[in-house]
Amino acid sequence: MKYLHTMVRVSNLDESLEFYVNKLGLRQLQRKDYEKGRFSLVFLAAPGDEDAQLELTYNWDPEEYSGGRNFGHLAYRVENIYETCQSLMDAGVVINRPPRDGHMAFVRSPDGISIELLQAGGALEPAEPWVSMANTGQW
Repeated sequence: MKYLHTMVRVSNLDESLEFYVNKLGLRQLQRKDYEKGRFSLVFLAAPGDEDAQLELTYNWDPEEYSGGRNFGHLAYRVENIYETCQSLMDAGVVINRPPRDGHMAFVRSPDGISIELLQAGGALEPAEPWVSMANTGQW
């Protein structure tokens, strides 16, 4: 058995690609548009980890998705959690659960999907401004 991908439905494909690719740093591996079925599939992966993919499913006809948190969360290991969180903040992403412990943080996609960021190796030494930063919203 081999893990292939996780699928999440998105309500705005352009907004979602802006988040996952341009802000979070995933790479687009493949895109398939199905005119007859009126949907698009976009497969993404972290650079160097193309075997663990995220499939974005976009239905062309408007649908309302609620409770993105009921999905659970996606998790990605990062080389430096402080630099990653700072980069996301600089790009306008809210850090819902700051990495106060130098190990774990949470952000949310435009569709409310929780994304856990985990520090590679051991936790970094706790540092400001993260130690003093409060949680924001749900994560």
